[in-house]
Amino acid sequence: MSKAKTRDRNAPKPLSILFVASEIYPIAKTGGLADVAYGLPIALRDLEHDIRVMLPKYGAISERKNRIHEINRLKDIPVSVGERTELATVKSSSITNPRQKVQAYMTTNHHYYDSKWGLYADPETGADYEDNDERFIFFNKTVVQTCLLLGWIPNVVHVNDWQTALTAAYMRVMFPDKFKATKIVLTIHNIANQGEFPFKEAFAKTGLPAEVAENFKHKGKLNFLKAGMIYADHITTVSEGYAKEILADAKLSNGLNDILKKRKAVFTPILNGIDPLIWSPDKDKTIARRFTFADLDKKEDNKIDLVKKFGLQYNEATPVIAMISRLVEQKGFALLKEAAESLLKKDIQMVILGEGDKKIEQMLLSLMKKYPKKLSVKIGFDEILAHQIEAGADMFLMPSLFEPCGLNQMYSCVYGTIPIVHAVGGLADTIKEFSPKTAQGNGFTFVKFEAGAMLKAIDKALVTYQNKEQWMGLIKNAMSSDFTWSKSSKQYDGIYRALMATLDKTK
Repeated sequence: MSKAKTRDRNAPKPLSILFVASEIYPIAKTGGLADVAYGLPIALRDLEHDIRVMLPKYGAISERKNRIHEINRLKDIPVSVGERTELATVKSSSITNPRQKVQAYMTTNHHYYDSKWGLYADPETGADYEDNDERFIFFNKTVVQTCLLLGWIPNVVHVNDWQTALTAAYMRVMFPDKFKATKIVLTIHNIANQGEFPFKEAFAKTGLPAEVAENFKHKGKLNFLKAGMIYADHITTVSEGYAKEILADAKLSNGLNDILKKRKAVFTPILNGIDPLIWSPDKDKTIARRFTFADLDKKEDNKIDLVKKFGLQYNEATPVIAMISRLVEQKGFALLKEAAESLLKKDIQMVILGEGDKKIEQMLLSLMKKYPKKLSVKIGFDEILAHQIEAGADMFLMPSLFEPCGLNQMYSCVYGTIPIVHAVGGLADTIKEFSPKTAQGNGFTFVKFEAGAMLKAIDKALVTYQNKEQWMGLIKNAMSSDFTWSKSSKQYDGIYRALMATLDKTK
């Protein structure tokens, strides 16, 4: 854990920060948001800030495993959602790495969380919970109440995506005096998910006054994300490429780009990072054999282990292409479906890990049945297996229709697993086309969202794979990529301090 050290008298004063997210690794995770909500607070703690995190305690979360315990001042808090009043008990846990420990507050409630195993959707059916509006209205209210009951009014409250966006509205509308010295930052991780619900019914549940209703209304629905975008002091998103896309594209942003354009002066893209103490092949205790570029032959042991776990036959000369993904339309599975016949006739093997849309799951399982020696699919999510895939595969495919940032292409690079990506959003920002002539680049890209374009990119990777000298040079480029949180956390620190400076000017 962190060690005490002498503080530089000239260094800026640390800030108090509450980082609010609907999922945080390793407590709860469905995707990249959880990794960001872990890695960024740890990195900000490295900068000596007093940062704490907060999330709901869903039914699948083990209190024993996560060492969750009660806080006397935060028991049985009455919280109203429309005409219903439920009791919330906010408990304490932590997220840690070998350097740091960050306190985590967790909202518990039987009706909204303990009785539901999934985070946002029923794991059995894949359908979103019908009361997600109530579940996150309830959670956002408990965020505000936690600060008030603890008497801890942070300098900065950093909220993430639609699930936590209403915290900004509650602080600004219901408690403007209490939080007048607090600045609010909203990070948009995926603008496609906005928290849309029937307006009349959902707005009544918020308990907010009618005069602010228009700030929550978008295309006839209550829109959680719109409210956050209006009430936040600063808005960020997770890559420069994605920022440009959502500013320009009304369809991609569902029309919320109009608000972003109006607030462009306080809209900043900051690329996500990864924690090298968790994602690093020389430190990773979950993989078959740790390695560096200097002893890359050990990576082959991970490939042998991987194909065995997926029930495939190991062949040193046959490259393994991997995917780890939520099985949703956004991730490009339409391209995979169209290209499957051509792709699986090549001298390759594929391993896929993910869960989501039942139709996509069935499509993949049908392909696996048809090509049992070429394709192996595991439905579900397994964090340890995800590490083993990154360590053992030769290539990693990300044909996303859009990708705000993406993290798996970064993990792949540091594990020497070459990314093949659709050049959009954060994928275009992080993966540069490999050139055999210049020996520059860390992966392969395709621009048109077409099965043929994807196959051409895969073919380029396969040709390069056969040239061992070029392939080793490409792996070295990839493993040399710097995707740590160091630069990005300092950018967030800069935004926080600039916001606090505006308070100083008004005094």
